[in-house]
Amino acid sequence: MAEKNGRFSRVAEFRDWADTSRMRFHSSRCRLHHHDLTTFRPRFASWAIVAGLLTACSPVPPRDPAGKFVVSGHGAVRHEPGVFPDVIPDPYEPLNRGLWAVNRGLLTGVMQPSSKVYRTVVPPPARKSINNFTRNVTYPGRLVNHVLQGRWDGAGQESLRFICNTTAGVAGFFDVASKWNIPKSDADFGQTFTRWGWKPHGYVMVPLLGPSDDSHLTGMIADEASEPWNYVYPYAYASYGTTYNTLTDKTEDAAQFIHTEADPYVGAKYLWTYASKDAPPDWRTHGPKDLPTLQTFGVALIQTKDPRFIEQAQEMSVRLPSTGRDMKFDCWLQRGPAPLVYISPGLGSHRLSNMSLSVAENLYHNGFSVVTVTGVFHPEFMENASTSALPAYAPNDCHDLLVMLTEIDRKLERNHPGMFGKRALLGFSLGGFQALHLAATEKTSGEGLLHFDRYVSINAPVDLHYGVKQIDSYHNAPKAWPAAERQARVNNSLHKATMIGSLPPEKLAALPFDAVESKFLMGLSFRLTLRDTIYSSQTRNNMGVLHTPLSSWRREESYSEILDYSFRDYFLRFVVPYYQQRGIGLKDFAREVNLRSYATQLHSQKKVRVMINQNDFLLQPQDISWLRSTFGTSRMTVFPSGGHLGNLASAPVQNKMIEFLSDLK
Repeated sequence: MAEKNGRFSRVAEFRDWADTSRMRFHSSRCRLHHHDLTTFRPRFASWAIVAGLLTACSPVPPRDPAGKFVVSGHGAVRHEPGVFPDVIPDPYEPLNRGLWAVNRGLLTGVMQPSSKVYRTVVPPPARKSINNFTRNVTYPGRLVNHVLQGRWDGAGQESLRFICNTTAGVAGFFDVASKWNIPKSDADFGQTFTRWGWKPHGYVMVPLLGPSDDSHLTGMIADEASEPWNYVYPYAYASYGTTYNTLTDKTEDAAQFIHTEADPYVGAKYLWTYASKDAPPDWRTHGPKDLPTLQTFGVALIQTKDPRFIEQAQEMSVRLPSTGRDMKFDCWLQRGPAPLVYISPGLGSHRLSNMSLSVAENLYHNGFSVVTVTGVFHPEFMENASTSALPAYAPNDCHDLLVMLTEIDRKLERNHPGMFGKRALLGFSLGGFQALHLAATEKTSGEGLLHFDRYVSINAPVDLHYGVKQIDSYHNAPKAWPAAERQARVNNSLHKATMIGSLPPEKLAALPFDAVESKFLMGLSFRLTLRDTIYSSQTRNNMGVLHTPLSSWRREESYSEILDYSFRDYFLRFVVPYYQQRGIGLKDFAREVNLRSYATQLHSQKKVRVMINQNDFLLQPQDISWLRSTFGTSRMTVFPSGGHLGNLASAPVQNKMIEFLSDLK
C-alpha cells in the first residue's frame, strides 16, 4: 500500500526541473542546485525521500485543538485534527491554476517532444558544455548578490571559478574549476531579499517560468537586470537557447511528475515552500530510529537503469465496456513471441511511477513483454475504469481491474497476434493484495475474463484493516512531541525530506530521521493519497459529507477539510454509507479486507508466488506465520529486512521476480 512513498522522488525530479525553468532568469536558483535531488532521486508519495515524501498538500487553517465530533449512521465518531506542515499561502489560486495549465500544456505539448529531437541531435558532452558556459556567463549576478549578502567567501570562490573557467575552461565551456575542487556558491536576488527579511506572502505561478512567490519573482526580475549580456545585441537572445539546452535534460522528469501526480499543482506549491528556503533544515535527530520505516525510504532510490526507458513505452488506450470510457496503459513489447506480464501497482500509484517502471525494465530486459496499469485508488482509474464511486471493497475493485486487464489483453492480441505466450499478473503492495484476491477467486471471476498463468505478489498486506490502523497512527506520531514544538518540528521534518539530496553521499548512509519523523512522513504520504481519493470521488458523486464546496479551480479550502479525514474516517463516513445502500454491510467488508478469508483457495492455488519482508510495518507477526503455512517455502520467499517495498530495487528481489516467472518462457 505504500508505493505512494515514491511520490517523493517525483518531487525531487520536478524540483530539479523547476530549478532551471525560469526562462532567461539563470541565476535565480533559490539554492536549488542541480545535484541536490537528482543524485539521490527521492520520488521519496503518493506523493511522499518523500521528498521526497511530499508532493501534495495544502494550507491547513487552525482547528479546534480538542478535535471535533462527526456523526454518521453509526453514532458519534471522534474526528481528530490532523498534523500537517505549513505551506505558502495561495491567495491567487484560480489564476495560478490557470497559468499552471498553460505551463503544463507548453511542457508536454512543446518542450517534451522538441527536447527528444534536440537530445538526439546534440550529444550529451555538447549539452554539458553549453550548461557550463551558461553558468559561467551569469557570474556577475552571483557576485553582486554575494556582496549584498556579505558572503565574502562565496564571492571569492565564484570569482576564482570565473577566472579559471574563462581562461583554462575556454570561455567557460569546460568546468575546470570543479576538477580543481573550487566549490560552487550560488546566490541570487531572491536569496538576498530573503536574507534581508522579506518573507514571502503569496504563491505565484509565473507564465512560462513556473512556481515562485512575491519575493522570488521580484528577485528574478532583478537577476535578469543584473546580467550584462542581456544589454548587448545579439547576445541577449542567446540566453533563450542556453535555457532551452538546460531544460531539455529535465523535461522527461518534469512530465513524469505532472502525469503521475493526481494534482501536481499542489505538489509543486508544497515543494516550493520548502525547497526555496535559504536556511538549511536542522539535520539533528532527537530520539531513536525506526528501522522498518527508514528502510521503506529505500523506494526513493528506485529508478530505471536506463533514464530513457520511459520514452520507449507505447502509450495505448482501450474502451471499457463496464464504464464506456477510455483507459490508458503503457507497454514494452518484445520483437518476438514472449510471455506477457501485467504490473499492478500500490495505493494511488500511476502506471508511470518509478516503481512500476523499474519492475517493467527488469522484466523487459529479461525477455518478457510488459504492461503497466494505474492503481485503483488513483483518480485516473477511478474516473475511467471504476464502476463504484468509492474504491474500498475488494471484490468490486478487483473485478474492475480484471475487466480492464481483459480488454487490454484483447487489444494487444488483436494488434499483435501470436506474439504473446503465457500471461502473468505481478502486483506490489495493494496491487499484490489484489493479485492474491484475483488468484483466490479465479474460478468465480466470470466467463470471458482473463485468467493468468502466474500470480506474483510482492509485499502485500494480509489484513487491510490492520494496515490502515498503522498508517493512521503513523500520521499522528508527532503528537508525541510537546505541543509548543510540534509545528516547528513537523515543518523541519518536511524541510529535511525536501533537501535530503543536498547531503553528501557518506551522510546518506544513515538517514537523518528519528522514529517520529520517519513514521510521520510515511503516514503523511498515505494521507495525501487519501485526499486525492476523496476529492476525486466526491467531485463525481458528492455524498454531502464535505461542508466545503468542491471546485477544480479553488481547492485549497476543500483540501484542508479533506486532509483531516483519516483512513478510519474515510471508511466510516464515506465507504460504509455508500456500500450499505448497495446491500454490502460491515460483515462483507470484514471478510474481504483479510486474505485469511481465502485461505483454502490460496493454499490450493499453485500458480501463486509471494515475496514479503520480515519487518514490513503493514504485516503482523501472525500474518507472516499465516503466509508461511499457506504457501510454504516453495511458493514464498521472506527477506529479512527492507520495510515496505524499500528493497524492491535490490538485486535479490529483482532476481527473485525473474525466478518466479522464468518457467513461463
